Order: sequence, then C-alpha cells, then structure tokens
Amino acid sequence: MKKGLVLEGGAMRGLFTAGVIDVMMEEKIEYDGIIGVSAGAAFGCNYKSGQIGRVVRYNTRFCRDKRFAGVGSLLKTGNIFNTEFAYGEVPLKYDIFDFKTYESNPMDFYVVCTDVETGEGVYHNYLGQNDHGFDWIRASASMPIVSQIVDIEGKKLLDGGIADSVPIKEFEKMGYDKNVVILTRPADYRKKKNALMPLIRMKYRKYPKLVKAMENRHLVYNETLDYIREQEKAGKLFVIQPRESLNIGKIEKNPERIKAVYEEGRRAMKSRLEELKQFLDS
Repeated sequence: MKKGLVLEGGAMRGLFTAGVIDVMMEEKIEYDGIIGVSAGAAFGCNYKSGQIGRVVRYNTRFCRDKRFAGVGSLLKTGNIFNTEFAYGEVPLKYDIFDFKTYESNPMDFYVVCTDVETGEGVYHNYLGQNDHGFDWIRASASMPIVSQIVDIEGKKLLDGGIADSVPIKEFEKMGYDKNVVILTRPADYRKKKNALMPLIRMKYRKYPKLVKAMENRHLVYNETLDYIREQEKAGKLFVIQPRESLNIGKIEKNPERIKAVYEEGRRAMKSRLEELKQFLDS
C-alpha cells in the first residue's frame, strides 16, 4: 500500500492547504508521495522540507511588497509573481527553503505542469536544488495570461491546473492506492467555462492544443470532482476542503485575510484529525 497526498492549486486559496498540511506535519503524518498542482506545488513542497508555518509566514511578510507580486511586476516582467524575487531572493535569502532536508527526505514530490505544445500534463518528480532550482515549481504555478511560458529541458510549460487540476487518477496510475485529497473549493462548487477564452485564443494562437485544453478545462475538472465523490463515498479516498468559498484574492494584499484562510485550513484539519488517522491506518 502506498499512501499519497494530492494537492489542488487555486492561487492564494492554497493558504487553506497550507493550514491543513501544517497540522499534518505537527501530527507527524507521513506519506509515501505527494503530488501538487500550481499553488499546491509551491506550498506543498514545504511538507517534504518539514517547514511548518513557512508558507503563511512569507506570504504575510511579502504580500504588500511590490517586489513580490502585482501589476507592476506583470507589466515589467510578464509575470505577476516576480521570478527573481518570489522564486529567488525569498526562498534563498529571506525565508530560506531547506533544500537539505527536502533532498534527504525519501518521500517523492511530484509537480504537475502543462505542456503548451501538447496541452497535456507533465508529471515531474522534483528532486531539489540541482533539478533546475525552483523552475519546476514556478512552471507549475505560472498562471496563463499573467505569466510567461517556462522552458525546461526543451518543454514549454505553464500552470499544471490547465491539464490536470486534481491529479488523483494519475497518482493512482503511479501506484498510490491510499490517497488523501485537499481541495480548495467547497463541495457544491462546479467550474464554469472560462470567460477569458477570446483573450486566451488570441494570446496562445500558436498553441492550439493548449487552447483546446483550456476550452475543456471546466468539463475535465467537473468530471474529476464526480470521480472524487464516488471514491470518497466508497471509502477509497479521504477529502478535505473548505465548507464555504474562501474569501481571498488570487493576488492577496491583506495579511489578515491570508492568516484567516490559513487558520481555516488548520481548523478543517483538526476537526477531522481522528478520521484521517483511522483512514490511513485502515
């Protein structure tokens, strides 16, 4: 039996996930592997490095810093999250990411990106600092329209959520058969067709398969949610998600709101802690 943790993205909704996984780490809950998409990758990697509280700490510290994220960075660099600062100075200088612990931890950590030429998911077992620095994490979290395409090993990559927002089926194919899924939307949520499709078709006209994937994203996402519900009812999956829609922006400048969503994740996990332990031990 292989125990897995699946982390949905959702930009700053990922602070909910950060709260959930911090409680898991405090309780010393271990998995054989984790797979993260977008913010799920950017925040989830701290599970493998064992850094409780790091996600909420650096986000509250830098959320109002113009060097970190915002329209200014988008206009200047093409990335709403500034590459040099958010993926360079912050993890290497100001709130240091523990690569030593990450690389010595035997747990696998998979990052999901979308190949813009094929429109398909790329599932990469991220090994650490010598594995292209933070580029795999950055690629997974590079939201379309507001981010540059990231080139790694000849692949042109964007946000993993385009191709596979909740990669539970892919994780099951890898052999993970006892899985926990953290979603960042409430149970009644259903994704609608992207209202920005005209802009997307124009911006990515060189990548028709990417455009097709984005046209169908809501259908794939909702089908995945249906699958998750079926597996959860059958006792084959354990799902954690917020009760209501999270009150937080994609680029959140209010540190109190960041803390509130993080605390909501902590409360959600604490309220179901014994259930989770029973599921993993069964």
